[in-house]
Amino acid sequence: MIAYISGEITQIEDGKLVVETGGIGYLLLVPSGPKAPYLEIGDSAKIWTHLSVTQDGVTLYGMYSREEQELFRMLITVSGIGPKGALGILSVLSPDELRFAILSEDDAAISKAPGIGKKTARKLILELKDKIDASDVWGNRIGGEIAGAVPVPDDGGAVAEAIEALTALGYRPSEARTALKNAGITADMSVEEILKAALKEL
Repeated sequence: MIAYISGEITQIEDGKLVVETGGIGYLLLVPSGPKAPYLEIGDSAKIWTHLSVTQDGVTLYGMYSREEQELFRMLITVSGIGPKGALGILSVLSPDELRFAILSEDDAAISKAPGIGKKTARKLILELKDKIDASDVWGNRIGGEIAGAVPVPDDGGAVAEAIEALTALGYRPSEARTALKNAGITADMSVEEILKAALKEL
């Protein structure tokens, strides 16, 4: 199995990259859209991969991080979601946003992906919710470690109250969680302070 390919980008199309290494150009299907990093021909890149072998042929799918690769492989275990559907989801949701959506059961956010309807999104949430580690959502990944994590309490704490208030204002739970993460909240902040900080991110 090919874990990743590291080399020079020699071709870029919407949803496709060619990465040359060792004199061989590898064509990869990759996430596209605003969630994809900005790359140019001639850039060096390390693309994490998933090799799919079907009766129609061999296809190499690429992701921009090992984190994306892990989520991609989780997504394709869901009935009704193939590799192209998984790429579509990763094209509209970042890894953190996808985890937020799954943990908060936000099927509307997931169903924004092309070819993913509400029924499939709900199935995805049902099958993957127990496989998502909440600590991966509420923290910044530094060298594989979680630093500065802010948990979401189940006891009606300040963070939970802030999320409830934001959803009452019309924001989706995943949007509220993203705003709280980006706001850099701390454990000693009041609900009002958390809300003010989060609203600046929305």
